Amino acid sequence: MELTLHHCSIADLDQLVLISRKTFIDAFATQNNPEDFEHYLHTALTRETLANELDHSHTSFYFVKNSKETVGYFKINDAIAQTDIYDETSFELERIYVLSDYQGHGIGEWMIEQVIHLAQQANKDYIWLGVWEENTSAIRFYEKKGFIKFGKHPYYIGKDKQMDWLMKLDLTTL
Repeated sequence: MELTLHHCSIADLDQLVLISRKTFIDAFATQNNPEDFEHYLHTALTRETLANELDHSHTSFYFVKNSKETVGYFKINDAIAQTDIYDETSFELERIYVLSDYQGHGIGEWMIEQVIHLAQQANKDYIWLGVWEENTSAIRFYEKKGFIKFGKHPYYIGKDKQMDWLMKLDLTTL
């Protein structure tokens, strides 16, 4: 499978809304209160919200494509766009999703390698992310890629306060 990276622009907004909502629903809908989950979808993953994020100078979205078909996406935040740390020597990997039909084919690993490459090009010291503490398969995946837990922060799905592990990958030792 030959994968390519596509840096998203406002022209990609409709596709970004679709893949953002689909991957989030597939990953978490059954594990959350339906009312809280719908509230989250109608605030965090709307056309308006994603357009504002695309327009932010310190946020970048990337589609991962297999030929011309989009199979996943990720979002990185730099400096003031970060949700917690605000460290100019780091990138926050805020979102990373692979469509369910393509999971288990090494795409997530390829995506992490691309994020590492982008961070190294930007002279970053580390990449950090938040992952729901109950998402044990994702935690194992990140640990396998060298990420270590360094803290926690709350993450809200509607009114439901959940806890994310903060994990980071030190790029200075790679």
